[in-house]
Amino acid sequence: MQPISLFIYSSISFLLTFLVFPVLIKLFKQWKVLDSPGLHKIHEKFTPSLGGIPILIGVVFTLLIAMPFSELARYKIFFLTTALMFITGLRDDILILSPRQKMISQFLPIIIMVVFDSTLLNMFYGLIPGDIIFNKYVAFAVTTIAILILTNSYNLIDGLDGLAGSIGLIVLTFLGVWFYNTGNTGLALISFSFTGAILAFLIFNWQPSRIFMGDTGALTIGFLLSYLTIQFINLNYLLPTDHFFKFKASISTAVCLLIIPVFDTLRVIILRLRKFQSPLVADKNHLHHQLLRLGYTHSSSVMILGSVNLLFLVLAWVLRYETDTVILPVVTALCLAVNHVIKLMIKKRT
Repeated sequence: MQPISLFIYSSISFLLTFLVFPVLIKLFKQWKVLDSPGLHKIHEKFTPSLGGIPILIGVVFTLLIAMPFSELARYKIFFLTTALMFITGLRDDILILSPRQKMISQFLPIIIMVVFDSTLLNMFYGLIPGDIIFNKYVAFAVTTIAILILTNSYNLIDGLDGLAGSIGLIVLTFLGVWFYNTGNTGLALISFSFTGAILAFLIFNWQPSRIFMGDTGALTIGFLLSYLTIQFINLNYLLPTDHFFKFKASISTAVCLLIIPVFDTLRVIILRLRKFQSPLVADKNHLHHQLLRLGYTHSSSVMILGSVNLLFLVLAWVLRYETDTVILPVVTALCLAVNHVIKLMIKKRT
């Protein structure tokens, strides 16, 4: 598959999604399928929140057009589990599940993915010296926890107009380019199909937002990013050492790739535990909340956080020949520095 083909299919996904959005926005308003303002929400008016439906429509039609049947069959477990995660998100958007109920509901697609697909984290990938292979049950447990954390980390940043879409767009573009240049055209096509659909979504989700991603979108895309990241870790580790797109530190590169959702989630969990609160309790301590407190607009906050994610990707590329023992301390120090600067700025402002 040529690069122009990927561009064409991504454009098709964009166009289909762009055409579907206005229709569904109007229908959701007529049916009163709206997200209401609340204590831990930023928006102040009732807004449709099922943006994941048009995104998935655009992607599904594009993949049916672009992907050969043999490739569709190859990724059948991924498509099945993504559909189940989408249904979980749809159920939450309509019935409003508690955080605990929503998390429990995610175990079905994750367990099916882990048990019936080859997408497993089955070793340390150089994080710890020695090629120690996990036994089957340890690999199942590690992968399940990783997918659960990454999926919900992405879901948690969906609290600001354009933020989740922008981060998803950045990460999927990087992964799509990497998969294509390492010969994994099926995964590249999936990545770019979602890239086109998310770009169309951002047109309607940029402040002032006409529709939100909702859990139909956030859980689905979060699950997608988890799957693709694990694929990246495994495929990157197996690349020859002299390959131009080889990253010596697979785990650290994955952390840089998803730095905003991972850092934000770890940060709010630590803050909640320090206050003896449940990690599942919603609050306004996320990074985007802090930027709004500093007086930045929705758009400016999204641009700042998106730029930070891009800078960490550049850092991963610059340090692609270094090991985890070099990159992880650098990433940790930078995250702590960012957090400290934000705290100082808020303290000065208040």
